[in-house]
Amino acid sequence: MTATEPRPTTNNVGIPVASDNDSLTIGANGPILLQDHYLIEKNAQFNRERVPERVVHAKGGGAFGFLEVTEDVSQFTKAALFQPGVRTESLVRFSSVAGENGSPDTWRDPRGFAMKFYTSQGNYDIVGNNTPVFFIRDPIKFPDFIRSQKRRADNHLRDHNMQWDFWTLRPESAHQVTWLMGDRGIPASWRHQNGYSSHTYLWENAGGEKFWVKYHFKTDQGHDFLTQAEADRIAGEDADYYIRDLYNTIKKGDHPSWTVYVQVMPYAEAADYRFNPFDLTKVWPHGDYPLIKVGRWVLDRNPDNYFAQIEQAAFEPSNLVPGIGPSPDKMLQGRLFAYPDAHRYRIGANYTQLPVNAAKSPVNSYSKDGAMRYSNPGDPVYAPNSYGGPHADPQYAGETAAAYGVEDEVIRSAYKLHSEDDDFGQPGALVRQVLNDDERARLVANIAGHLKNDVSEPVLERAFTYWRNVDKDLGDRVAETVRNGGGEKANDK
Repeated sequence: MTATEPRPTTNNVGIPVASDNDSLTIGANGPILLQDHYLIEKNAQFNRERVPERVVHAKGGGAFGFLEVTEDVSQFTKAALFQPGVRTESLVRFSSVAGENGSPDTWRDPRGFAMKFYTSQGNYDIVGNNTPVFFIRDPIKFPDFIRSQKRRADNHLRDHNMQWDFWTLRPESAHQVTWLMGDRGIPASWRHQNGYSSHTYLWENAGGEKFWVKYHFKTDQGHDFLTQAEADRIAGEDADYYIRDLYNTIKKGDHPSWTVYVQVMPYAEAADYRFNPFDLTKVWPHGDYPLIKVGRWVLDRNPDNYFAQIEQAAFEPSNLVPGIGPSPDKMLQGRLFAYPDAHRYRIGANYTQLPVNAAKSPVNSYSKDGAMRYSNPGDPVYAPNSYGGPHADPQYAGETAAAYGVEDEVIRSAYKLHSEDDDFGQPGALVRQVLNDDERARLVANIAGHLKNDVSEPVLERAFTYWRNVDKDLGDRVAETVRNGGGEKANDK
């Protein structure tokens, strides 16, 4: 349609309306008439414009792109999207974790790194972060962890004392909190951060051999960060700094990219590895399992409509295509249920039919009816049947599953300990062996600044012990800095 052709306003079913300005009334000053159906429709629609924001990862932005496999990893998986030369359309949503929709992008927080791949075998989702580990290792603790990062019940304020109370009572959090309080707690932009699956997944090749894998997306822009002072300044100047940066960068044709790697562990090695390889608070040392290059992942297209394509995007780790399966990672197991359940509540039972969530491959489902369903399978509506309806076939599904650990009795227990399982070894190694002197100094300042935000006894002393358990010198420096009034006070977590 050209600019000179008329574009009359219509209602939701395309019927032209008489006015954008005036409601139907009895005379100029009379009451409004109920028969003004467009007035009713317009305001009823307006009253329902908001869906519930995500309880976690509420603030975010995203873009479309593609994954291109440049190497041959077919010896590890038969998944179609990871075969040599395959190019797969992709969607990503970057986000913060604790802040509400509208919170500043540059608060100190992990960043969500959720990806959807529209493969020829159905949608494959990876729900990752910009850190390779997480705060907890069992999903029963997840609601408590998130509530400790949100707002108090009495004054509706976020509270650092509440955060440190939870962290110090859960020493398994030490590895992630060390990452969070270091430079990577505030990336310079979404383009300048790495992405990780964090979880371990199961890969199976065409011959039936199984492997454990972790994904790494290494930024080609170079890893960069903001200091606490820079982040606080930007938070006051531009709360949508990351969203604006990504959108404008792609708009001008500068397409950000990441090199994709996997770590691969032979299936049998998990049983007696020196620490539990499915523990989400641990990383696999690269010396034991080096990075294997897979390909490149590029973002080259902005969304046309933020609400339709980003706010309504639904990512779930239960979207696993043939050749890829879950691991015994307890957090992953919990998320297999939690994510799709959240989508059904937030955006409706038929969320998978929204264009951004719909598969690009054929869908032969018996799901029918319900709110907002616009495509029904038709008869027959049951399986098995004698009338040409689809039938499940393991030959096509190629379901990848592991019987790992199921010989044990049903119990409530922590992971079975491996020889080097502990909560403070890896964060201590990160502090002593990975960070340099300047990075350690910023870590001390960031921790001390965070603790100065109304963290009280006995939580404060417990926090000093927490950091001394990570590294004695680090904990002593944090305590001395706080007691002497130093540290860079942070606006938020």
